[in-house]
This record gives sequence, C-alpha cells and structure tokens, in this order.
Amino acid sequence: MTAPLHEPTAEAAPSAVEEAAVATAGEKAVQGRSLGRIAWERLKRDKLALTGGVVVIALILIAVFAPLLANLVGQDPDAYHEGLIDPLFGTPKGSLGGISGDHLLGVEPVNGRDIFARILYGARISLLVGFLSAIVAVVIGTVLGILAGFFGGWVDSVISRVMDGLLAFPQLLFIIALVSVMPNEMLGLTGSSVRVFVMILVIGFFGWPYIGRVVRGQTLSLREREYVEAARSLGGGRFYILFKELLPNLVAPIIVYTTMMIPTNILTEAALSFLGVGVKPPTSSWGQMLSTAIDYYDSDPMFMVVPGVAIFITVLAFNLFGDGVRDALDPKGSR
Repeated sequence: MTAPLHEPTAEAAPSAVEEAAVATAGEKAVQGRSLGRIAWERLKRDKLALTGGVVVIALILIAVFAPLLANLVGQDPDAYHEGLIDPLFGTPKGSLGGISGDHLLGVEPVNGRDIFARILYGARISLLVGFLSAIVAVVIGTVLGILAGFFGGWVDSVISRVMDGLLAFPQLLFIIALVSVMPNEMLGLTGSSVRVFVMILVIGFFGWPYIGRVVRGQTLSLREREYVEAARSLGGGRFYILFKELLPNLVAPIIVYTTMMIPTNILTEAALSFLGVGVKPPTSSWGQMLSTAIDYYDSDPMFMVVPGVAIFITVLAFNLFGDGVRDALDPKGSR
C-alpha cells in the first residue's frame, strides 16, 4: 500500500502566503522607484557631494541677492573710505586688513572700499560667466555631437575635425586678443557688460568640443540599441529618433559634464580678470581683486587671501557636487 499523502498543515499555508506577500511588496517597492529617485538616493549617501551642493546653492543665492546683503551690512562696493587708510603706507588701519564690525572682511588698500561687499558682487560676475558659458557650450556641443554620432559619414568627419581644431587652438590667447580690441559699446551693452558678453560667447564656443566628443561617443553606442531599431521599424523619422529616443538617454552625461565645466569657466574668467582683460573697474571681480592684491601681499595679505579663498571654495564646491552627481547617475563608472 502506498503511504497516504500528507495534507498541508495550517501553519504552512499562512507562511507561504506571507512570503508571497513580502516578495510582491518588495517587487512593487523596487518597480515604483524612478531613475531620478534612485540617483537621488545614491547622492544622499555622498555627504561630500551634498555639502558641495549646499555651498553651490548658497553661492547662487549670494550672487542673486548681493545688493540686499550689501545693504544689510550697510556697505556700498564702490564707496571709498579713505579715513580707514594709513596715509603714509596706503594700507588699512588696524589688524587683518581693517576687519571690524562695519567691515567684516576688511577694506582695500589705498581707497578703503569694503571687501565683503565687493566679494558679494564679484560672485555675480563669476557665476554669471560660469553658468552662461556652460549653457552655450552644452547647447552647441549637444546638437553637433548628436548629429555627428547619429549620421556618421562626412557629417561626422567634418564635425570631428572642427572639434580637433578647436581643442588644439590656444583659446586663452584668442580671448585676450579679442577682448582687448572689443569696442566699449555693442548690441546696446556698454563697458564691462560688453566684456562679460564676449567672455560668455568665446568661453562657451571653445568649450563645446569637450562635451561634443562625449555626446558623439554616447550617440554612437545608443544608435545601435534595440529601442532605436524599434522606432525605425515603426516609421519614426530621423529627427524623432534624435530628440525623442536618443536625447533623453543623453541627459545624464550632459548634466554631469555641465557641472564639471562650470568651475573651469569660473577659473577662466578669474584668469582673464587677473590679466586685466576681464571686467573693467570699478566692476568687482575676484580675479581683478587678486591682481590688485599682488602689490600688497606683504603689507596686507588679507586682501589676497579673501578673494583667493572665495575662488577656492567655489571651485571645490562645484567639483565635489559634480563628482557626486556623476557617481549617482553613473554608478558603474564610480570610483
């Protein structure tokens, strides 16, 4: 006789049901997370990147509300305070460059302008050039990079050779030569506004090959994917595939390289202002302040330290945030 089959016990049935329910709940939780949410959760675990992001947001707010912040401390960036300057040596009276309750970061030698107010206004120039030139580079680089990677052939050859030529071109010397011969009035802009406009265009124009090469390489890989072939088989045109299928999948690398380009552009603007071809006085600029501070580095070192630290913190914050965004959006390429 065969042994009777054992009936499932009452305890086994609820256990199986519970396990199935837990598995189902787990699947729903995973399926419910978008790519953006997954990237945000990765980014939240990177404390350095979050710190950099907070500093970046603070810098943007400082640049936007610079006039309000300067008024709160009761200082005008262009106001002279010659009474705070030693008439014999031309340096600020008191210790640490004239730091006091009224002048939180001291005053400039010779003229006594408030350094804190000028740092606030200098942030506007640095971030304006950094962000807008990055936007120019991203727009040109994305369009030409995706066209080169998708169409290939002579289109790819022409765009690639242009990128190679621009990458080999001495952009800093060209910017110096171009800005030096620019008129004082152009397109309704005058004075320093003309130079800021030219710097944005030229820095952005010479910066697009860097992101263009990345977009081109990604497009060469993506154009062979199954969803692109499916779009072709369903009758999708070239521009539909470019902007509806390929471009959304290029957003992550574009964002990453944008965050990495901004600090480079800020340094370029500071270098140009340091060399005297950036914004004109009395418009405040961190690079211009560093250039002026060279003559007083031994008698008033704080005049050099303050703008130098401002540039250092800004570039470091953007780099930390950019590294964190890269690791969050591309975990396979993380360190």
